[in-house]
Amino acid sequence: LNRVKTLEDDMMETSFNRCLSTIDLTLLGIGGMVGSGLYVLTGTVAKEIAGPAVIISFIIAGFASLLAALCYAEFGARVPKTGSAYMFTYVSVGEIWAFLIGWNVLLEYMIGGAAVARAWSGYLDSIFNHKIKNFTETHVGAWQVPFLAHYPDFLAAAILLVATAFISFGAKVSSWLNHVFSAISMGVILFILIMGFVLAQPKNWSAQEGGFAPYGLSGVMAGTATCFYAFVGFDVIAASSEEARNPQRAVPRAIAFSLGLATGAYILVSVVLTLMVPWHTLDPDSALADAFYRRGYAWAGFLVAAGSICAMNTVLLSNLFSLPRIVYAMAEDGLFFQVFSQVHPRTQVPVVGIVVFGLLMALLALVFDLEALVQFLSIGTLLAYTFVAASIIVLRFQQQKVDVPVPAGGGRPSPEPHEGPSAGQLKAAFEPYLEFLSDFYPGEVVTVAVVTLMVSAICLCSVLVFGNTHLHLPTWSYSLLLVLFSLGFLLSLLLIWAHEQQRSAQTFQIPLVPLSPALSIVLNIYLMLKLSYMTWLRFAVWLLLGLLVYFGYGIWHSKE
Repeated sequence: LNRVKTLEDDMMETSFNRCLSTIDLTLLGIGGMVGSGLYVLTGTVAKEIAGPAVIISFIIAGFASLLAALCYAEFGARVPKTGSAYMFTYVSVGEIWAFLIGWNVLLEYMIGGAAVARAWSGYLDSIFNHKIKNFTETHVGAWQVPFLAHYPDFLAAAILLVATAFISFGAKVSSWLNHVFSAISMGVILFILIMGFVLAQPKNWSAQEGGFAPYGLSGVMAGTATCFYAFVGFDVIAASSEEARNPQRAVPRAIAFSLGLATGAYILVSVVLTLMVPWHTLDPDSALADAFYRRGYAWAGFLVAAGSICAMNTVLLSNLFSLPRIVYAMAEDGLFFQVFSQVHPRTQVPVVGIVVFGLLMALLALVFDLEALVQFLSIGTLLAYTFVAASIIVLRFQQQKVDVPVPAGGGRPSPEPHEGPSAGQLKAAFEPYLEFLSDFYPGEVVTVAVVTLMVSAICLCSVLVFGNTHLHLPTWSYSLLLVLFSLGFLLSLLLIWAHEQQRSAQTFQIPLVPLSPALSIVLNIYLMLKLSYMTWLRFAVWLLLGLLVYFGYGIWHSKE
């Protein structure tokens, strides 16, 4: 269960087509992040959760995402293979964990893609005064079943099939399409910002409109949890690192650029939106178009609609782009059905995976009610972030396998003798105090410490989330538990820090290890515990299914 993947000597060799530049990757990442969220989420959070302080929510959420993104960047540069979080976990933590993460991310991409397609068709429908919906209901019929939609959404299924067709033409075509839609979307965002700042009225933040943070700090934090999901698109960059021309440089840069630009866009749009009209009068469904309409610029609403349709297209493309690649990575390692690891010789993309999962997504979008499904999103993403952060710590304190690149003239490189202590050993300064730890082989203590760190983080967050509400703890026990678990967390951190790290590689490395991954772990666990119990139920059912697939197929066919 805990066997890890051994990497080939030449990591650049691949059956894919390495054709994407840094700009292509950056735009893919932006396309995945700046989706319908920018047009929908900002208004909803500002009106119902945080008020104008939604700006602070986006800043905190952007920082939390940055911690996760930097972990992905370090891995994407070190292991330029497709498969994103699944691959990173497989290299450092173990097989069953990797499989379960891949399995969860898979479902989320499917639900996410279907949800966006459904929102897309609903948006188009509302522009035409719901003619499509009424036509379908009269000619095809409607039904009332929980979890199923009231009427079959043929438009949503059709857009998914069209997108599937385009993506199976190869990475260059998908990238080019994404460029076109991203360009339109960015143009519209620029227009919104310029127009919005012209129309801004500072009095909309004043006390008589309820002030800047009407819902207080708790509102800002609740908003952060929602805003965090606006940034989940960047792992498409890690999933396409096997198609990058120079992944060691391109992946970290693309992740940094796209996250920076997306955060900037979200923050500025929320500033503009809350300054144009008072926050409590926002229309949560189409806030931006409505704000322009109320200020007498009805024509601007059409531009906003065009922008948001293009933005939804880019999210669809990035979902359909990364899903088959993660499935491909799992099939290539033998953990998932072999048929998905076939790469088309001409287009150099995993065609079987693209077609099968495109059809599945279209089916989901056709019959399911996605309001019910959307709340199931995000647990797998948060789990993936948590494991990637833990993997960074484990990997940093492992003894280095010789990572010397092969010279162009052929021949094996001679490994240089390491001077000084190797990774995973106690630092010399701590040896007199922690002698009893020197018997373990390098890296072993760190792995145990990472596990205790995760456990204390889970306990700490449980007390924070449920302590006052569900558990009804008296104040003394609440504070005692908080202190105890925080101590456990800090002690594990110190124990990890007392060991030697790997010396800096040629590729990008996240600063302040083990502190920054540990912070990322706490944040992700906290957000996971904030999710509804239905989400956890869905998660448990899907996990059981995954275990059946793993023990029935994966464990016997694994390449390892």
